[in-house]
Amino acid sequence: MPEARPPHPPSLPRRIAHFDLDTFFVAVERARDPSLIGKPVLVGGRGGRGVVAAASYESREYGCHSAQPMSVALRLCPQAVVVSPDRHEYVRVSRLFHDMLRDASPIVESVGIDEAYVDFTGAGAETSAARALAEDIRARVRSELHIAVSVCIAGSRTTAKVGSDRAKPDGLIEVPVGGDAAFLASVPIRELPMVGPRFADALATAGVHTIGDAARLDPRWLEASFGRQGVVLHDHANGRDATPVIGGGRPNRSISREVTFDRDVTDRRKLKRTLARHAQSVGADLRRAGKRARTVTLKLRWDNFETPTRSRTLDRPVQSTAGLLEPAEAMLDELLVGRPRPVRLIGLGATNLVDDELQLGLDDLLEAPDHRLGGELREDRIDETLDSIRSRFGDSAVSRGLDPPRGPATLHRPQN
Repeated sequence: MPEARPPHPPSLPRRIAHFDLDTFFVAVERARDPSLIGKPVLVGGRGGRGVVAAASYESREYGCHSAQPMSVALRLCPQAVVVSPDRHEYVRVSRLFHDMLRDASPIVESVGIDEAYVDFTGAGAETSAARALAEDIRARVRSELHIAVSVCIAGSRTTAKVGSDRAKPDGLIEVPVGGDAAFLASVPIRELPMVGPRFADALATAGVHTIGDAARLDPRWLEASFGRQGVVLHDHANGRDATPVIGGGRPNRSISREVTFDRDVTDRRKLKRTLARHAQSVGADLRRAGKRARTVTLKLRWDNFETPTRSRTLDRPVQSTAGLLEPAEAMLDELLVGRPRPVRLIGLGATNLVDDELQLGLDDLLEAPDHRLGGELREDRIDETLDSIRSRFGDSAVSRGLDPPRGPATLHRPQN
């Protein structure tokens, strides 16, 4: 459960900070290999269909950016050093970073592997206490993790987020108490978190190019033109955002894995082996989080970039490899019937998450009169044993075969 946010006396000005690790994946790789410092670095897949996960500032000068095909990035910056991503190392460093934030404040909301909001309201008798705490965190992150973090302290989450982006690289911006609207006024409207490309285009037709332009508009016109979104826009543009920082972070809504193949795949066994690896990884994340999934989603991308998805909601929530894999394979078989089209990408997602509490039914008791674990619980015990082995000897130490034992999960209510 998220940690309750302690009430602050209304007389205390809000001091909300947004911390954002600079080019996080690149920074972690440079901490491990200092020879990369100063060079254009691209973190991502090396194959012909690899995608850039992170680009150093040096490579960005050539037009490289995240989510870009690696082939395009290397054409723009052929001298860039390509580093394969190491997810486990990034997660390890991220946990250390978030622990440092929690050492400074009990109210920390993680919103990504490399960013978080921190409520410093009432941290000290003076409003300058928030800046001192932020500086201490920045120094500790640099000293212990050897990476840089940018931060903005302001009166609201929205302003803090905008400010931390403007503080990059390796900077700190403190917006004076009551100064949120003035700070935002000259910032391009597209930098407001809630404004996407289409919304920005619509606002541009009304002459809105900066956040200050939106702040000066009649809120009644904004509501008439854009509905509730217009009302929120006016509030945020004027520095008003009462959204609290929720200690403990917001609960995961989904856990997923996907992979883009170097070459299109038509071999059904290879597709199922890939699904099995996804199920193993997603299941491990569910178990670590103390969650089960009521819904399993399969995602494919054909060679023509058409991307069908299928979902199944289960009678019982699952977290085991077998419990996730069974419905995923069933949906894969459905999608492949009469359609031997080459597959470019395959993904598996666990959604509709609930707490890890499983009720045994009558069938389970009949199956296990001697108190042996039945159904899902037996599969969970197997996976827990494998998790323990992998934690000691690495992820590649042991894995299940292509066709793991099936749990008794029953499918119903097809979606999409």
